[in-house]
Amino acid sequence: MSKEKSCNNKIKTSIGGQAVIEGVMMRGASSMATAVRDTDGVIRIETQRIKSAKERNVILRLPIIRGVVSFISSMVGGSKVLMRSADVFGEGEPSKFETWMAEKLKVNVMSVITTFSLVLGMALAILLFMWLPQFLRLQLENLFDYKFSVWAKNFIEGGLKLLVFIGYILLSSLLKDIRRTFMYHGAEHKTISCYEKGLELTVENAKKCTRVHNRCGTTFMVFVMVISILTFALVESLIGVQVEKIYRVLLKIALLPVVAGLSYELLKGLAKTDCFIVYPLKLPGLLLQRITTREPDDEMLEVAITAFKKVLEMDSDLSIPEVKFVVPVKRNELLKQVKEKLKANGIEEDAEAEWIISITINVKRSELNTQDLVCASQVEKVNQILNERISGRPLWYCLGDTEFYGYTIKVDERVLIPRPETELLVEKALTYIKPESSVLDLCTGSGAIAIAVNKKSGAKVVAVDVSDKALDLAKENAELNQANVEFVKSDMFESVSGKFNVIISNPPYIKKDDINSLQNEVKNFEPIIALDGGDDGYKFYNIIVDNVKDYLEDDGVLLLECGIGQAENIKKSLVGFKSVEIIKDYENIDRIIKAVL
Repeated sequence: MSKEKSCNNKIKTSIGGQAVIEGVMMRGASSMATAVRDTDGVIRIETQRIKSAKERNVILRLPIIRGVVSFISSMVGGSKVLMRSADVFGEGEPSKFETWMAEKLKVNVMSVITTFSLVLGMALAILLFMWLPQFLRLQLENLFDYKFSVWAKNFIEGGLKLLVFIGYILLSSLLKDIRRTFMYHGAEHKTISCYEKGLELTVENAKKCTRVHNRCGTTFMVFVMVISILTFALVESLIGVQVEKIYRVLLKIALLPVVAGLSYELLKGLAKTDCFIVYPLKLPGLLLQRITTREPDDEMLEVAITAFKKVLEMDSDLSIPEVKFVVPVKRNELLKQVKEKLKANGIEEDAEAEWIISITINVKRSELNTQDLVCASQVEKVNQILNERISGRPLWYCLGDTEFYGYTIKVDERVLIPRPETELLVEKALTYIKPESSVLDLCTGSGAIAIAVNKKSGAKVVAVDVSDKALDLAKENAELNQANVEFVKSDMFESVSGKFNVIISNPPYIKKDDINSLQNEVKNFEPIIALDGGDDGYKFYNIIVDNVKDYLEDDGVLLLECGIGQAENIKKSLVGFKSVEIIKDYENIDRIIKAVL
């Protein structure tokens, strides 16, 4: 971790930062973290591993040169971080031009804008801080008909440059968004100061700290302006020629790396001491920071502290992986990403991607191929469900519920996920159930059958299961759907009393030895107790056949769902019934046994 104790017990750290859009970036020895508060009030974090100073080429670590490297890195990296923070808030609806550029020319419009902004910013800096001071100085020479000396010329231009810089900052601060950025700048400084004082990193402690700092970029800019005066004057004196017009601007651009390198060394050197002798050198930059920083609110300090703590954590543990911002994404792009990730993990069903997104953002599957933005919180939820699904967890467990016969049924590892063929079982049962009927649902699981029957018919329904966990969830589902169902804990008929007009059951019917051959998402997640039908798969059918007549009214109907290849054997065992019929499912497979007593 990049910190050490100084002689006055203050903690010295190399961590520095930058205010971004609604957030703060902190940069440490081997990592950087950007924290941004999005429109939902959630702090989003993005981290990145960077090369430490010791890992750079020895030449790039030399005095002056390291300052040039740092200056270029800060300028380019700072622009990228700033644009990246803007991504947290989304791009809005793309224009027709953006869509055309993306589709026809395969050009990322935002990348073009970023590059253009950087070039435009550099051009504006050259215009304001190199050409304009020179132009104004020439006007003064023409006004007084007097040619200034080399040193006077550079000092006048330097003074004008400083005035332009201060004016630029003051005018910018009139904009609301810039004022908020200055507040985040203040939050960055207060957080670093709090840490360097050895205080616990809390909002309350940070609020008490100063919002100016020795290593601030504002002070660096002041040093650049002062050192540029001396450097340009010295170079002009040495070459013996007073350079003017465009050549003078080009000379200043050529000497800028030297100026930046010298300014960096001065900034670093002065930051190491609090001696009063050097305080006058720091004072102009510290005073100017009173303009470029403002008092932050508590939420801004919380963002800055989050970024700072993340850098401390990553610098101290190099195994911590990078993370990316969760940002708003267009629906069609999100759909494409989810499909690709599912396929990369062996899940080929496109419908799964559609269900994950449509249910999460509450839109129809037919409305997913649009460029409407999905907000960051919803993207985060989609990614969470996606990662669960990739782990092998069944889709509907990941989503938390499924639809059965038009009703929302919560599902998780406590119960089986209701299958489509079981809806056919309910459909056939409803043809025999009247409002005054009494119905028994054996092995109710999630309660899906009992709930659908009660809601559709109004009949009295008793639902039975041996699992306390399954019954707890079934009761939640009945409450969710406002179904009037009586739930009884019972091992099949053991605790059941009375007779019923209709008995329905979808019992466990997988052979014990076949369970390990089932799909991973079934055998590893769905409850074994709801799958295991005994050695031959008929354990529970045998119990039903042996006891059902004691619980079924005359002319009562028994409806059983069964596995592939079981229907004929179950039919043969149902002796003493008026009629026994096998009903095929939607795929023409023998699936349901209907027996009338």
